[in-house]
Amino acid sequence: MAYKSICIFITAQDQVGPLLATAQSLATRFRAHLEICCLGIDTTQSVGFYAGAPAVIYQSALDEAQARADALVETVREALRPASLRWSTDKAVLTMGGLAAYVGLKARFSDLVVMPRPYGDGTSPQDEIITEAVLFEGNCPVLIPPKLGAPLPEFGKIVLAWNQSDEAMAAARAALPLLVEADLVNLLVVDPPSHGLERSDPGGLLAQLLVRHGCKVDISVVAKTLPRISDILRRHATEQAADLLVIGAYSHSRLRQAILGGTTRNLLEDMDTAVFLAR
Repeated sequence: MAYKSICIFITAQDQVGPLLATAQSLATRFRAHLEICCLGIDTTQSVGFYAGAPAVIYQSALDEAQARADALVETVREALRPASLRWSTDKAVLTMGGLAAYVGLKARFSDLVVMPRPYGDGTSPQDEIITEAVLFEGNCPVLIPPKLGAPLPEFGKIVLAWNQSDEAMAAARAALPLLVEADLVNLLVVDPPSHGLERSDPGGLLAQLLVRHGCKVDISVVAKTLPRISDILRRHATEQAADLLVIGAYSHSRLRQAILGGTTRNLLEDMDTAVFLAR
């Protein structure tokens, strides 16, 4: 099993070089097809327009979005013309309301999507919408490097966060092509419940499954010594010198995380390690 169809979504010219370089290195590693979706997004809001204005404004906004999408396609094709990998481009002009449906459709027929960090400084609303659409509407895993444009590591040491949830199990299965190639997979269990099904051997059943796939696995069971789980994950990944952190995404609702915060959002706002998300 390997990732044979990798997809990226580009919404701005300044993303082309860094995001393309990161995705291209991964596609080359897996000998995968790389699909680049170039999006012209119309962010026009109709609220407050005077009578008769919307039609003119909408058309102007759509023309601008079309021009941006065309320019992105040309930039991508020029950058990839000398590349030896298999690649294709797709172009779409979308409103913010239609963005999730398009992204979900493209992600559904991909093995993996590479995305920039969706939360924190320097991000845009589109980044958040696209990342969540890939995971929820597309049911596709997402790889988020700590810094776009930098070469991806070989993922020799991977930390897999395990809490017995459906999301964590989905992430473990989706990350198998990376886990089996790693030198070591460290299962991280934080404060396992004393009355849970795995109380006598936290992480043992998952470790057994991964070993049968050929993974080299060890288990770390740690106490919750920091207020937020995201802080524990971040610290543990750093202490382990991990190249990748695999987590199940959004075990709480997106609305709850948007209002109160949550492990997924808090982790992605400030992370120095590549993160693999699935649900």
